Amino acid sequence: MSAVPPKLSRAGLTVQVVRDASELAALSAEWADLYDRSSAATPFQSYGWLCSWWRAYGTPGRLRVFLARRDGRLVAAAPFTLEHRLGCRVLTPVGGGQADFTDIVVDDSEADAGLRELRAGLLGQPGWDVIDLPEARPGAAVRRLAELWDDRAWTLPASTCLHLPGLPIEQVVAGLNSRRAHRLRTALRKLDALDISVTAVEPDRAEQSVAELLRLHAMQWERRGINTQHTQPRFHDHLARAARSLVADGHAALTEFRVRGRLLACDFAVVGKDFLGGYLYGAHPDLRSEADVLTMLLRHNLATAHRLGKPMLSLLRGAETYKTKFGCEPAVNQRVLLGRGLRAGAYAATAGARTAGRELVKRRWPRLAERAGAWR
Repeated sequence: MSAVPPKLSRAGLTVQVVRDASELAALSAEWADLYDRSSAATPFQSYGWLCSWWRAYGTPGRLRVFLARRDGRLVAAAPFTLEHRLGCRVLTPVGGGQADFTDIVVDDSEADAGLRELRAGLLGQPGWDVIDLPEARPGAAVRRLAELWDDRAWTLPASTCLHLPGLPIEQVVAGLNSRRAHRLRTALRKLDALDISVTAVEPDRAEQSVAELLRLHAMQWERRGINTQHTQPRFHDHLARAARSLVADGHAALTEFRVRGRLLACDFAVVGKDFLGGYLYGAHPDLRSEADVLTMLLRHNLATAHRLGKPMLSLLRGAETYKTKFGCEPAVNQRVLLGRGLRAGAYAATAGARTAGRELVKRRWPRLAERAGAWR
């Protein structure tokens, strides 16, 4: 672990860089404590998710975790991996490729003063040109850091996430127009007729349940263009480890659905500070032929969000049209770029041009864009 030069230590704040995975593994208790003090942090910034992802996807020698301590107490953490893109040294978030929300973790008590000091600490560290966080949700700490950065910060539109209020599905249906409400009530009656049993999976069974989830997920998408990442052994390893840790810490819920004792669906949802998020599910074609699986999952997850006191159920990334029947509200993530030097400007210009191209495709060929978004 390397400490910053003394000139970057202000009012008791010091910034250090972790480059070795063994040092990251030693941060478990400190990270969990910081996570609890950060209202903006999501399960994708939890220690369990990040460490599991690094074990599956990390490249030795490229870990860069910036840690800010005030009088010895961890008050901010920015977990990155170093990549080389477009001639730039780019810091991208650990866990980012499989995360719906990317962010740094900052103690709420630090406020803007702490963010300004963190900015000074990051700028004082050599070896990078651009920090690129692709999916910063509304309220993310890094979005506020971008506002305080300087003229070397850029934001671009990223994924759209759809969400519903964390209320029982009967109340959600009551707020829809009569045609949509009738269709959903019909779907709910069909589900009731199946007499589906629902089981919450305990941490010690999480790895086995994730294996079943991914098996059902592959069957569900057979001949329909599955996201190939979900078929890779390292994704299985990452999700199984992460699920066990997150379920144990209360940051996720893993659920199995059976009909007449037969396992026909599994669902993995993350539990954030202010939301429950549907991350990934798998459903057997036999169940899909008998019932509206998405309605089944939404009913269960809405009930869970309400029970846990979460004001929102997020369907996470993706604004596919089949979700509109539930009356979802959109929220747009931002891609946040923080840079220094001329290379950063060129990198941001290229990123902006590519984003504009994707927006053009959405306008002119919406179905093609929707298919591409669903695959991602």
